[in-house]
Amino acid sequence: MTTDQLVYLVFGGVLLLALVFDLGLLSKKNQKITLRAALMQTFFWVALALLFFVFMWWQEGQKPALEYISAYLMEWSLSIDNIFVFILIFNSFQVKEKFYSRVLLIGILMAIIFRVLFITVGVAIVEKFEWVLLLFGAFLVYTGYKMFTADEDEEFDPHDTKIYRFLKRILPLTNHDGDGKYVITENGKRMYTSLFVVVILLASIDLVFALDSIPAVMGISRDKLVIYTSNIFAVLGLRSLFFLLRGAVNKFDYLQQGIAIVLVFIGVKMLGEHWINEWISKEIQVFISLGVILVCISGSIFYSIFVDRKNKEIDEGGGKDIY
Repeated sequence: MTTDQLVYLVFGGVLLLALVFDLGLLSKKNQKITLRAALMQTFFWVALALLFFVFMWWQEGQKPALEYISAYLMEWSLSIDNIFVFILIFNSFQVKEKFYSRVLLIGILMAIIFRVLFITVGVAIVEKFEWVLLLFGAFLVYTGYKMFTADEDEEFDPHDTKIYRFLKRILPLTNHDGDGKYVITENGKRMYTSLFVVVILLASIDLVFALDSIPAVMGISRDKLVIYTSNIFAVLGLRSLFFLLRGAVNKFDYLQQGIAIVLVFIGVKMLGEHWINEWISKEIQVFISLGVILVCISGSIFYSIFVDRKNKEIDEGGGKDIY
C-alpha cells in the first residue's frame, strides 16, 4: 500500500466515523441547534481538519500538509459566503428551524458528491491540457475583481433562479414542507415539497461556489489528495458553521473584499507561475500563499468587526446628542 493510499484510507475511515458521531451524538432529528451545540460541532469539525493536517505532515511531508491547510482555510472562508445565501434560501421558502439541520445535512452530502465529480473532471482536464490553468487564473482574477467591486445592495431571490424555474417546470411542486417530508402524495398524485426544493438549491448553489473555490485550490496545489480532502473537510463543517454564524454573518461586511484579494492573488500566481518558479521555490510559495490567506481573511473579519463597533458608537453618540 502506497502512502497516498494509506492517507485516503484513513481519510475515508475518519470521515465515516465523524459522520456517525455527528449524526448520532451531536445532532438529533427535528431538533433546534443551539449556539452551544453549534460551537461544539464547529470545534469538532475544525479540530478534525487540523488533526488530519498533522497526519498529512507525518505521512506526506511539510509541503503537502501546508498546501492542505492553505486550501482548507481558503475553502472555509469561502463557506461564509455560502452561509449568507443559505440563510436567504431558508427564509425565502419559510423553512421551520427544526428542519434546518437535516435539510442542511442532505444538501451538503449532495454537494460533496457533486464536488468530487467536479474535481475529478477538473483535475483530468488540467492533467491533459495544462494551459487550462491559465484560463483558471484569468477567471480568478476576474472573479476577484467583480467580488471586490460588487454592489452590496443586489438582492438574491431563490425563487428567481434558473434552478428553481427548472424544477418548477419538470416537477409537481407544493408550497409547504410536508411536515418534514420531501415527497408526499396529494389527491393520489406524487408531489415534491418545499424542503425537497431547498435541498436541491443548497447543493446547486454550493456547486456554483465551487466554480470559484476549486480553481482557487488548484492555484494552491495540484495534488489530488490535497484538493479532495481540503474541499470535503471544509464543506462538512459548513452545517455547524451555518448555525454558529447565521446571526453574525451580516457583521462581516468586508470579508468579501478579503476573499476577493485572495482570489486575485492566486489568479495572478497561476498566470505568472512559470516566472515565479524561476525565482521562488515551491516550498516558499506555499508559505507565502498561507500567509496571504491568513492575513486577508482574518484582517477583513477584524476590520469588519471594528467598523461595525465604530458605527454603533457613532449611532449611540448621535442618539445622546438629540436628547
